[in-house]
Amino acid sequence: MDIYQIPKIKNYKNNHFFLIAGPCVVESEELVFEVAKELACTCEELEIPFIFKSSYKKANRTSLHSFSGIGDIKALEILKKVSNELNIPVLTDVHNVEETFLAAKYVDVLQIPAFLCRQTELLIAAGQTGKFVNIKKGQFLSAESMSFAKEKVESTGNNQIMLTERGTTFGYNDLVVDFRNIPIMKRLEAITVLDCTHSVQRPNTAKGVTGGQPEMIETLAKAGIAVGVDGLFIETHPNPKLALSDGSNMLPLNIMKNLLSKLLFVNN
Repeated sequence: MDIYQIPKIKNYKNNHFFLIAGPCVVESEELVFEVAKELACTCEELEIPFIFKSSYKKANRTSLHSFSGIGDIKALEILKKVSNELNIPVLTDVHNVEETFLAAKYVDVLQIPAFLCRQTELLIAAGQTGKFVNIKKGQFLSAESMSFAKEKVESTGNNQIMLTERGTTFGYNDLVVDFRNIPIMKRLEAITVLDCTHSVQRPNTAKGVTGGQPEMIETLAKAGIAVGVDGLFIETHPNPKLALSDGSNMLPLNIMKNLLSKLLFVNN
């Protein structure tokens, strides 16, 4: 279980956290390349191992009218093109067994959304692809219970697993991060990640559009590093106000470098 087994990820042989970052969803080829190039350049300069992320489609939407994607194959081909041209690993979400085997042909890391982390067939299918699998902890689960999700992937002979903390919900349109979850999941012998973006969500608003507190991303990221998280997950966009999905909790791209510099100071 080594993050550097992911194809194309750079090993700077330091003790820096790794970064999973990118826009929430593939909106266009232009947007994806703009964000990926900026992040790849910044991470190379700061010597932070980097995995680009973007969902090729968004299946878990509050409202029927929310944006879900530009087309599955079109979006997956864009992600593969980014990976090949920029020589960086790419991550995307999957939602069912059929999608899992399709997406595995295009990307390096498969991500199981938090709402689906108990779906046995999905986890087994992800494991069977042989890809690295990032399982987000359900907002309704304890950290200890993630051992069962991990076990399902491991049952396929695949131990390339990450577990991601993304907050806990109590049903009142908000999420709370319990930082005890990080060392607990590390004791499960899994690579641990803190999702600093979805953890600041305010879901299920009356308008059917998720809200958020992006100003708290830096605070959560610093705390995560302080308690020993292996990697950080941060969604970012050149103009979050114009983003087609989750704009209210994404970080503006132009402040990512400053934030990562601050986080390295905490890391050291």
